[in-house]
Amino acid sequence: MNMEMDTFPKLLMHHMQVRGGSPAIREKKHGIWKTLTWQQFGNEVTAIAAALHAEGVKRGDHVAMLGDNRPRLYVAMAAAQWLGAIAVPLYQDAAASEIAFPIQNANVSHIFAENQEQVDKLLEIIPQCPSVQRIYFDNDRGMRHYEQVQLEDYKELLQKGMTLVSANPRAMALEASNGQSNDPASMFFTSGTTGTPKGVVLTHGAMIDRARVASELEGLTDQDVAIAYLPPAWIGQNIFSYAQPMVVGYCICCPESSETMMSDMREIGPTYFFAPPRVLEALLTQVTIRMEDASKLKKSVFDYCIDLARRIGPAVIDGKPVSATDRMAYKLADKLVYGPLRDVLGMGKLRVAYTAGEAIGPDLLMFFRSIGLNVKQLYGSTETSVFVCVQPDGQVKPDTVGPAVKGVELKFTPQRELLIRSPGLFLEYYKNPQATSDAKDSEGWFHTGDAGYLGEDGHLRIIDRVKDVGSLLDGTLFAPKYIENKLKFFPYIKEAVAFGQGTAQVCVFINIDMEAVGNWADKNNMSYTGHIDLASRPEVYKLIRECIEKANAELAMEPTLANSQVHRFLILHKELDADDGELTRTRKVRRGFIGDRYKVLVDGLYNGLESVRVDAEVRYEDGRVGQISADVKLQNARTFAPSQLKKAA
Repeated sequence: MNMEMDTFPKLLMHHMQVRGGSPAIREKKHGIWKTLTWQQFGNEVTAIAAALHAEGVKRGDHVAMLGDNRPRLYVAMAAAQWLGAIAVPLYQDAAASEIAFPIQNANVSHIFAENQEQVDKLLEIIPQCPSVQRIYFDNDRGMRHYEQVQLEDYKELLQKGMTLVSANPRAMALEASNGQSNDPASMFFTSGTTGTPKGVVLTHGAMIDRARVASELEGLTDQDVAIAYLPPAWIGQNIFSYAQPMVVGYCICCPESSETMMSDMREIGPTYFFAPPRVLEALLTQVTIRMEDASKLKKSVFDYCIDLARRIGPAVIDGKPVSATDRMAYKLADKLVYGPLRDVLGMGKLRVAYTAGEAIGPDLLMFFRSIGLNVKQLYGSTETSVFVCVQPDGQVKPDTVGPAVKGVELKFTPQRELLIRSPGLFLEYYKNPQATSDAKDSEGWFHTGDAGYLGEDGHLRIIDRVKDVGSLLDGTLFAPKYIENKLKFFPYIKEAVAFGQGTAQVCVFINIDMEAVGNWADKNNMSYTGHIDLASRPEVYKLIRECIEKANAELAMEPTLANSQVHRFLILHKELDADDGELTRTRKVRRGFIGDRYKVLVDGLYNGLESVRVDAEVRYEDGRVGQISADVKLQNARTFAPSQLKKAA
């Protein structure tokens, strides 16, 4: 690593010198894109750093950011690190009670909040968080009469800092030069799928090393453009919209809102993109719905071109041999369908896209690749600064996450748990030495908790979480996430929760995709009043049963998982929600919590009941708590013996 650029402040000073006039970050506000150059971004960072220094922020302190992707929150992140403080981004959609623990755990002293919504959350928990001295707000709308002593307008802080920098221009540069690569840079809190979140401390050196290796792998340059639309508190977004731009110097763009993200993306035309499978699923659902509303001729042309793409598209994008006739047909289809479709998705200029966070369905991955989009899988975690394995160009396989990238070592325990050693490993779990020593052994191996294996091709294959891999009553393998992911590959199924540990058979809860199933219902002239009504319809149960039975047929062909076919299922009357504790803020299912909360439904599935009355408390976005009740139907699904499938074949 270049020791002169081994921290984020040093990288920022470099960009100010060599590409000061180039765009660093754009934001769409009131329909207009506004740009900060690297020089402007750096000037604002140094001013905010100077003001924070004057207000007592020092090396080793913790400064939090609470809000969506906004330039000033990235400025705050960089300013904290400029002083040797540790940036702690928090999830903007978290409830007040959920952000209290990270603030308390990290002894956060200063917080940057995006707007009134976030400030209100903070004011609610301030009595529980005595370490908090100051809250700086960016957007003051609705806050004219707020008089709490902790509050200060970002604009006032910026003005103070500009005055301080003018009086002593060299002071901040000297402050930044004191930083070292092994200094803590950021703290990211784990999702808390199984318990209390842990604060993962990453150093400047760890994040920069992984960002640099991945950027070199894909040939990223300062001419690339990325869109920042996922929570910056998630390491996945943070590495793409902060660490890699700091290393390479490319521009990131912040959409106006989640509602305008697609149209904003079309205007920007990113060349580099990251999307969890759920985002790609939503995009494909939108495409499918639009085509169902198209004329018969357009739909016929679309279907023909998509069939052609699925047949030869992956080979074309991987540069593999294709017949001259097929290649000509693909070029024509690219002009008629694939090119316009990429433009509609905002991916007309895309060079490379990553997907990670959950398993992606083979059909979903190959759909995007077949229309000419270089979508690839990667594997990593917060503790590894993301980049552990990446699929190289020309080696994209649906069932793998690629080989280890430069600098990464992999090995497995007898229980198939994946261990990782890498320059990108975390420093510690903050204030949790026991958890740190449990996760990272004396030889520097990180115990991931993931079960997997390396194939003969050197590609990593992940099966499930080690703690979740269990056995059915007969001793055969039970891997719930594998089953859930197989079910979620169907567009009508948004979430699935599998149960079966220590029992004779697997049963599942299904959350329908309201948009996809609603559109299907409209096409079939089926009226309904809402989610509860639609989820209870016999026609919908038949639709979901067909999906489950297709998944069962696939499971029956896998010797180690044939006994894990789904025997019984139900469709939940409500959408699983992070606000109700059923999902983490990164949208991962909290299986244990759901099993406890809906124990009456789990018992009903295993006791052969056909219907169960359930009452559930729900939390609305405005904080109100309500109650919903429903009679949930429980039904059987057909299972298959491998011999049946062989005969059918």
